[in-house]
Formats: sequence, structure tokens, C-alpha cells
Amino acid sequence: MKLPRVSAVVAAAVLTPAVLFPSSALAADAPQPTGVSGPDTGSEGGTTQEDLDRAEIQKILADKESGVSVREAAERALAGTAADLRRFLEVGLHDARVTDDRVKGFQILAVGGPAVKKAAEAALRGTYADLVAFLKEGQYTARAQDDRAEIERILADPETGRGVRETGQAALAVGTPAALRHFLEVELPKQQADDDRVEVARILFKGGPAVKEAASAALSGTYADVVKFLKEGQYAARAEDDRAEIEAIAADPQTGRHTREAARKALAGDAAGLRRFLETELAAVRMSDNRVKVSQIAESGGPAVRKAALAALEGNDQAVLAFLEHGWAAARAEDEADAAKPTTQPAPQPSQSTTQPSAQPTDRPTEQPRTTPAPQATATPQAVQAVARTTTNGTGGTNGTADAAPRSGQLAATGAEGLGWEAGAAAAAVAAGAALVAVSRRRRSTED
Repeated sequence: MKLPRVSAVVAAAVLTPAVLFPSSALAADAPQPTGVSGPDTGSEGGTTQEDLDRAEIQKILADKESGVSVREAAERALAGTAADLRRFLEVGLHDARVTDDRVKGFQILAVGGPAVKKAAEAALRGTYADLVAFLKEGQYTARAQDDRAEIERILADPETGRGVRETGQAALAVGTPAALRHFLEVELPKQQADDDRVEVARILFKGGPAVKEAASAALSGTYADVVKFLKEGQYAARAEDDRAEIEAIAADPQTGRHTREAARKALAGDAAGLRRFLETELAAVRMSDNRVKVSQIAESGGPAVRKAALAALEGNDQAVLAFLEHGWAAARAEDEADAAKPTTQPAPQPSQSTTQPSAQPTDRPTEQPRTTPAPQATATPQAVQAVARTTTNGTGGTNGTADAAPRSGQLAATGAEGLGWEAGAAAAAVAAGAALVAVSRRRRSTED
């Protein structure tokens, strides 16, 4: 019974090294993780795996593309053991880069244009491979689309200056992402500065006294002064000029009632009210006053002025202005010319008349001589004398020369005292007519 027990102890002693040593050999032959240094295993040059890992991590820290998370994790690993170094390189580096890349994706999303935002959102919702592809290529393609849209928007702005417009059109003609980005980052600021100075010069040329002074100061200063003038200074200076102009309008004695009231109301308001009065309200209230003035002219003017004024009031605003500028003067000149003409017309002279006395009585109206029917004949002096003798009852008595007409009440030689001048004149007209008839008949008999 003792022999079998001793044999079992001996067998156990013999088998123990065979069980233990093969396990150690297998452990020594198993492949080690890459970059993980074995316990105190060295090389011929004395460089350990820990030294290699440490150098690799320091290289990662020196890379400018390394993000915040990668740097922080790398610094923690360098402060730890060899196992910490190896753990960072195998696991921690990847996790930190994922975090940094997602942060970059959100940063780009926050500042990007419409196309970039859309691409960034898609990448952040996808896999890490999608995010890496967006950071390497996708963001630049999307940004080129946004750059083109931004340049087109700038060119469509009517306030865009000449320099910006020309260089922007040139960038669009090239069309590459680099050309578009170069315009927005380099050319645009430069051309914008030049165009802004040109704009200040234009405002100076057209502005009032206060605007001219402020614009000159801006052009003499820095570009920041130019920008400040365009954004704020020009409006403050223009408000000063507007106020001065409106005060002059209100003080002008030729300003109408409606215009003066509106001007005073504007002076009580702000800068926007001053500008609104000059740009929109002034023309309307002045036209109202112009129509009132034309109505007053129509009431007090002459016939031509009244006619022209009423015609202007029936027309549009241009007709009213035309009347006040030149129509009123022309119509007034017409009325003055009519007033200068003589008010009485001279009595028409007969084409054929008989011999009349050279003097007419001053206390009687002038009678127009009668005309005889054709043929016309002129009475001879002999016939007139015969008529005179007939009317003086054959006595031939006259008072004065043969050319002097007998005065009223001087027919004593005829025996008709107080007969009157009218009776004598009538008798003379009848006798003259008879003489003319006789002469006419004599001429026809001679012709026959």
C-alpha cells in the first residue's frame, strides 16, 4: 500500500516543470500589441517602446491641425505610464479626434452659408466617415456655391460701387472655388474701400454746408472715418442742412400760408421729419398755395388775366406753374394793350359828298350827308350858287363870304326870320339833289 502512494508523489514532482514551463514559453511567443512595450524589453540601441510612443504623441501635439480634445488627451497620456501612452495611441486618439471633428462640423455649420449648413447637417447626422468627408472636401464644394450666391447678391445691390462690381463680375467669369474665395477675402475689402471714398466725394459735391464739412473731414482721415461718415455722419450733417433750409423757407415773405405752417411743424420734429418735409410734403403744400394765389389773381385781374387764370386752375399742377411763370405776365400785357387803345372811334367820312358850309354850329349835332343813287355826279359851284339864290328867295343875300355857312337866325334877306338853320340846310340839300339829277341827264343826252 505504501508503494503506490510514493509513486504518485514522484510522478507529481516530475510532471510539475513540464506543466509550468511550457505555459511561460507560450506566453513569451504570443504576439504583443503594436507599440506596446513589453516589461523592460529593450533593443540593441537602448530605445524602448515607451520612448517611441512618447515621441509619436509629441509629434501629434506639434501638429497645428490637432484639436483641443486631442491635445488634452495627449498631454494626460504623456504625464502617465507607458501603458497610458499606448492606450492613448490605440484608443484615446481616435475618440478625441471624433470629438474635435464634430466640434469643427458644428463651428462650420454656425458660420456657413445655406449650402454649407445643409451639407454640415447631413454630415453630422451621418457616420464619422461622412463627417471626415465633409471636412476634407464637402465643405469647400458647398462653400463655393455660397460664395457664388454671395457675389451675385453683391452685384445685384444698386448701392454696389463700380470697383466691387467689376472685380466681382471677373470672379464669376473665372468660376473656380479659389477665384470666388479670393474675391470675397481679398478683392472685396480693397475695392469696397475705394468705392466708399468715391461715394463720400459724391456726397460732398451734392451736399449742403454741414455735409460738405463732414465729408471733407472724413476724406482727410482713415478708412474708419470714411465708414463712420457713410453710416452715421452724413445723416447728422444733412439734418443740420435740412433744418437751415426749412428755416429759410419759413422766413421767406413770399412763402404761402400752407407752406409756412407745414415748415414750422417739421422744425418741431426729428431729422426724419425734416427730410420728409423737403422730399414729399413741400411740393404739395406749395402747389396748394400756388392755386390760392392764382385764384386771387383771377379775382383782381383784367379780362385776359382772368381767362388765363381760370384755365390754369382747371388744368393740372404744371398748368398752374406755367401760368405763374409766364402766362400771368403775358395776359397782363394783353390787358394793358387793350386799355391803351382809344375808347371813341372817329365818324366815317362819306365817299361822295356835296359842298357843305365850311363851319357847323357848335350847338347842333352833325348830320350825315345823304347819298344819291348811281350814277354819282358832283354838283358844280354854279349849281350850288343857284341853290343858294333859290333858298334866299332870289335876293342872293349872304352874311359873309361864299364859303361861310349862314348861322342860325341870320336869314333876314329871305324874309324868314327865325326859320332856323335846319330848314335852310334841308332846302339846300333838296336843291343840290335836283341839280345833280339835271347834270346826270345832260351827260346821258350828250353821250347818246
